[in-house]
Amino acid sequence: MARRLLGADSATVFNVQEPEEEAASQEYKVSSCEQRLISEIEYRLERSPVEESGEEAPCGDASVESGVAPFFETKLKHFKIFEGMPVTFTCRVTGNPKPKTYWFKDGKQISPKNDHYSIRSDPDGTCSLHTAASTLDDDGNYTIMASSPQGRVSCTGRLMVQAVNQRGRSPRSPAGQPHGRRSRSRSRDSADEGEPIQERFFRPHFLQAPGDLTVQEGRLCRMDCKVSGLPTPDLSWLLDGKPIRQDSTHKMLVRENGVHSLIIEPVTARDAGVYTCMATNRAGHNSFSLELVVAAKEAHKPPVFLEKLQNTGVADGYPVRLECRVSGVPPPQIFWKKENESLTHSTDRVSLHQDNYGYVCLLIQGATKDDAGWYTVSAKNEAGIVSCTARLDVYTQWQQPPPSAKPKRVRPSASRYAALSDQGLDIRAAFQPEASPSHLMLSPGLVESEDL
Repeated sequence: MARRLLGADSATVFNVQEPEEEAASQEYKVSSCEQRLISEIEYRLERSPVEESGEEAPCGDASVESGVAPFFETKLKHFKIFEGMPVTFTCRVTGNPKPKTYWFKDGKQISPKNDHYSIRSDPDGTCSLHTAASTLDDDGNYTIMASSPQGRVSCTGRLMVQAVNQRGRSPRSPAGQPHGRRSRSRSRDSADEGEPIQERFFRPHFLQAPGDLTVQEGRLCRMDCKVSGLPTPDLSWLLDGKPIRQDSTHKMLVRENGVHSLIIEPVTARDAGVYTCMATNRAGHNSFSLELVVAAKEAHKPPVFLEKLQNTGVADGYPVRLECRVSGVPPPQIFWKKENESLTHSTDRVSLHQDNYGYVCLLIQGATKDDAGWYTVSAKNEAGIVSCTARLDVYTQWQQPPPSAKPKRVRPSASRYAALSDQGLDIRAAFQPEASPSHLMLSPGLVESEDL
């Protein structure tokens, strides 16, 4: 400021030592999008197993009645720093028994043996994670989870690391070097002059991904996945390392809830292989793979009746079976109808049967006059449908069953024996010497010819 007001030649700038904490870190508020991502990370971590390193403080003993679930008296803060600066995340957690604590970065557990981070837990419940010199790789979400038999709780702090060599900046000079503080002053001035703050990005992370699939040839295959990241990642699909293009059989869709889908219909043998879904944005990329096995399509054959229904007559009160035999690939579904009424299920008197060899049967116990009529059985599968029909007649026991065919009309003949022979009499037996006259008598049920 003195150089601006008085000129570069008449102003002297003194290197005044400011507290180191002023430049080490700067708190800031996260956006709503970042907060949703943080909440999602915490939700997932509190329901996932953790790795025990053996260095965590063991939980104390406490009865169920006196136990208190862990909770944070002070939570982690969000920091914005420049590359190379130190930063410390601090919080305080209490509970009975004293909970174990675990640290995570972007959902991945940080080992206490990690040399880059210094993890500390004090008896009063204060927990801290410190790094002496931040790098661009340290940018991310840091979560501490406290766990005890009474429950789990977590909180997250966001660390934004900005590169110091942007727009002509040079890396921060070590303390004590000439003009070290001036370089930091120029950085503040340029920021004050309207330099835009660098936008932060989040590497893609798959929240939902399918496993290996087996689909029959000719059917539909659907692969669903869900990914998070900032900015919104772009997804691409590959089959055996080659990009998949949308066409009439391959569709790529995105639903309102953020689920991405690859739909293949119909599936062919060429679609078998290893599928890779690649999610990419400015922060990085992520992917998952699965194998699709295409089962050979079964040769379909339309249904065919090997044995058809037959017209049947039965005395009133007696059981009767209407049966047939049908084949087809795949095995067909069977449907029965009486006149125009469907028979969909068995009753106490009428039952439907079918076995694995294609035999189909409709069994009626104690047939009545109401059971008489036309019965139709239909067989249907993916290759076609076929039907056949037969009539059931029910008559009273003192009646003769109705003839199955129209009775023959006996033609007049000059030979009375030829006419008798046509009605079923044994002519040679009638002329045997020892034959009795009864052989020549007509049975009561025979119809006489016009000559007789």
